[in-house]
Amino acid sequence: MNITEMQEKHLPALAELEKQCFHAPWSEKMLREELGGGIFLVAEQDGEVQGYVGCQTVLDEGYITNVAVSPDFRRRGAARLLIAELIARAKEKGLAFVTLEVRESNAPAIALYAGAGFAPVGTRKNFYSNPAENALLMTINFE
Repeated sequence: MNITEMQEKHLPALAELEKQCFHAPWSEKMLREELGGGIFLVAEQDGEVQGYVGCQTVLDEGYITNVAVSPDFRRRGAARLLIAELIARAKEKGLAFVTLEVRESNAPAIALYAGAGFAPVGTRKNFYSNPAENALLMTINFE
């Protein structure tokens, strides 16, 4: 598996992946707007996109927007590799922290993030819809 920066060639596959994974998927146009900004990484093998992670950056802060892995490739380590590479690049960029929101009921994702060093720091009431649910806010600090 190869982890690479998101490129124009990935956008159609990533837009399709968004539809498979999220109730409110990002469009190809929305993904295109992130090219060259923040930290957006793609996991691929033999030219096939398996997943991606996106992190918008503001000054020395990182905000993970999405972590998505194709249902066909889950439980094979793609998300773990993507998060590890994102953390390495965040440190290289001198970010102070990276933070994310995750559904309180998403135990596998919470375990993934905790295993990567993220710690719970709060909740956002009714952050998600379809169905309505609180978000657990998790952060990893580098300083």
